[in-house]
Amino acid sequence: MAEGSAVIIGGTRGIGREIAAVFAGRGREVVLTGRDEATAQQVAATIGGTTRGLALDLEQPRELADRLRDVGRVEHLVLVAIDRDANHVKDYDLERALALVTLKLVGYTETIHTLLPRMTGEASILLFGGLAKDRPYPGSTTVSSINGGVTGMVHTLAVELGPIRVNAIHPGIVGDSPMWRDNDAMLENVTKRTPIGRPVTMDEIVHASLFLLENGGVSGVNLAVDGGWLLL
Repeated sequence: MAEGSAVIIGGTRGIGREIAAVFAGRGREVVLTGRDEATAQQVAATIGGTTRGLALDLEQPRELADRLRDVGRVEHLVLVAIDRDANHVKDYDLERALALVTLKLVGYTETIHTLLPRMTGEASILLFGGLAKDRPYPGSTTVSSINGGVTGMVHTLAVELGPIRVNAIHPGIVGDSPMWRDNDAMLENVTKRTPIGRPVTMDEIVHASLFLLENGGVSGVNLAVDGGWLLL
């Protein structure tokens, strides 16, 4: 039976793009998505192989079924799309909070619901959370809460969808990612407070992601990849 594709939701930049490139480099069919269609198609063309780019917005869950209608058999589904939000309770931005909750909790789940009938018997799903669930900061109420929600989603989905495997990865501060590589103060602080003496790298997050996607004995796991940051 032919292999299914690797679908990377949020694959136009950062870690999502790197995961898409790894699968494409192996000769796998890859579908990557971003909010902007032109950008998604341009990134897909740059990665090459049989990579396709689609536009979708997880904050619009009612549109996801239509946006994903041309996706065929799926072997690996990676939900890496994320938005960050500094939303303080004193100045609470309700619309921003609703958008973020919808993106990660409802949008992730509706994507899985839409693609579930097309998943192979050996399929795996990887959700991206984050360590704000364990190390909150002022303004992180929504972010910390939804990342905690991802932990619960992994447990329930692994039970409900088995034998399809469902796991999550919760990266620490990724030193060479576009989001953090120019933030010298943050990187210095993380270096001082991390047992390995540096932030984790994008390659390390990608390697851990592939492990969770491909190891047939692993399901229901929430894996922190932070170099021991949470220990100090």
